[in-house]
Amino acid sequence: MTPASLKLALVGVLALVLATAGGIWKVQDWRYGKQLAEQAGLHQSDLDTISNAAATVQRTEQDKRLALEQRLSASEQTHYKELSDAQTKQARLRDRLATADLRLSVLLDASSTGGCAVPATSGAGGVVHGGTRARLDPAHAQRIIGITDAGDQGLIALAACQAYAKEVSTPK
Repeated sequence: MTPASLKLALVGVLALVLATAGGIWKVQDWRYGKQLAEQAGLHQSDLDTISNAAATVQRTEQDKRLALEQRLSASEQTHYKELSDAQTKQARLRDRLATADLRLSVLLDASSTGGCAVPATSGAGGVVHGGTRARLDPAHAQRIIGITDAGDQGLIALAACQAYAKEVSTPK
């Protein structure tokens, strides 16, 4: 074998080795490319599942919040109506007291008057059966009605606060 034919054979073997390595490289590229595509598909599938689950949870929580807001709104409207009705009733009572259409009186204990002459309501024109009664001064009656009005408003506000706390703390 001559050095030229040896070089040619060596170049041929080298070309064959390079061609084989390039082919193997290409086959490996196709195989790994396929595996990476499968992994990317699985990863995307997992991401889609997680995203759908998160969206479902978010919709559920939004529905719960909307239901709570609606219940609180209905409760607020109810308590506002109660407060408005109580204020209207108190205003009518104050008006009736101011126009002398209505008079407030108190029941007197005969032993506590100590012999004082307290003006009592007449028994002949009244329908109250019982002990001796004394009429209150209209100004005092107005103050008493104001106090009871404030008390009624406080009780209604307390009931509203309790209903709100119960509604918010009760899981549904």
